[in-house]
Amino acid sequence: MHGMYHLHKKVAIVCAGNLETDNAIVNPMSTAMQSRLVHMELVSDLAEFTDWCAEHGIDHRISDYLRFKPGNLYTFSPDHTDHTYACGRTWEFANRIMGITTGLDDPDLLPMLTGAISEGVAREFLGFCKIYQNLPKPHEIEMSPETVNVPSEPSILFALTGSISHNANKDNISQFIKFITRLPVEFQVVTLRETVRRNKAMLGHPAVQKWVSESAASLF
Repeated sequence: MHGMYHLHKKVAIVCAGNLETDNAIVNPMSTAMQSRLVHMELVSDLAEFTDWCAEHGIDHRISDYLRFKPGNLYTFSPDHTDHTYACGRTWEFANRIMGITTGLDDPDLLPMLTGAISEGVAREFLGFCKIYQNLPKPHEIEMSPETVNVPSEPSILFALTGSISHNANKDNISQFIKFITRLPVEFQVVTLRETVRRNKAMLGHPAVQKWVSESAASLF
């Protein structure tokens, strides 16, 4: 019962707000209200966010960057001086911006991303995206998986794992795995885990199953 109004038995009232320490236009909650609610504090979780990204078609470069720099999923600080900050909501804004601009050299891209995720994060993210331009192309890996150069710089490897998982399909995964097995072990796991996350059916592919059995590694 809400006042004099009877709610349907399947209706639940859910409230969302900020902490007082966030300095985000918050008033103290009365003790009477406190005792009438169940309180849960939510935190940003990279795995859950990247799962959501994969399910909703978010630009894979965003997920790849955040796996490289997980601290930039949520950069809020009560005393920040930027107009905004990076969080799940603003990364979704960034995804939309990436979709409406003409490319990484679009002069409007940096200021628009700055307006969504803050200048420092925007500049670093764009630098990460430009790494993709120098990666082995998917067709090059497919044609010569055992001879294509394997980079050693972690940021490049994170970008490469994202590029491979984004382009993997049932027809090329066998060739891709020949290349993937040349990567450091932790990046093999990241690449195949993201491949399966994007397409669950890939877990049943013989080449993926062979890698799992030989590596004694779990993809989940």
